[in-house]
Amino acid sequence: MAATATELLITEIRRTFAGESSRAGLPCALIRLTGCPLRCRWCDSQHAYTGGTALTVAEVLALIAGFGVRRALVTGGEPLEQAGCRELLQALLDAGYETLLETSGAIDIATVPVGVRRIVDVKTPSSGESQRMVATNLDQVGPGDEVKLVIADRADFDFALAVVARARLVGRCEVLFSPVHGCLDAAELARWILDAGVDARLNVQLHKLVLGPAGDTALDPASPVPGATG
Repeated sequence: MAATATELLITEIRRTFAGESSRAGLPCALIRLTGCPLRCRWCDSQHAYTGGTALTVAEVLALIAGFGVRRALVTGGEPLEQAGCRELLQALLDAGYETLLETSGAIDIATVPVGVRRIVDVKTPSSGESQRMVATNLDQVGPGDEVKLVIADRADFDFALAVVARARLVGRCEVLFSPVHGCLDAAELARWILDAGVDARLNVQLHKLVLGPAGDTALDPASPVPGATG
């Protein structure tokens, strides 16, 4: 199903909690948009590649209004691939939500509304997509943003250190180092961070530790989005 100019394709909308970033463990409305131009080897949201339900921005806000949460997390897939994502982000801000955006880094973040907390991935070599990064995204991040590097092995870690140093990210934004779930032990990554002396946050996928492999879909057994996939 293709969305019209006033609609978004949505894979799922759920009341859950933020599983990653500096907001990990806080309740949120998760809004997962459909579609992604990347195919990371260790992607854990392949169910968002295709399908979805077409909803207007107003319908999305109506669905989350009863969740009783004060923050909204827009993710994917790659949410910025849909033109209507920016309208959704602004509407969430206008409605008073602390608004978080998780993006792959493969699309320019310059048009993201001011006030959105941008969580920007830098794809490491193990992803197979490290060449897709929009380099200027790292020039744009600031105190209200976060840069996340997902790490599968020591080569990824060394790559991450080089990116952080080259872009001088420490002190400009939150820096997150995340182990690939089920691939790199978090304790091992913690030791590397301490030994390297880098001021980065160890960022585990809390939703998987608490809810199991189903992750953020486990809190609500049925999606409130009629006909949504995933």
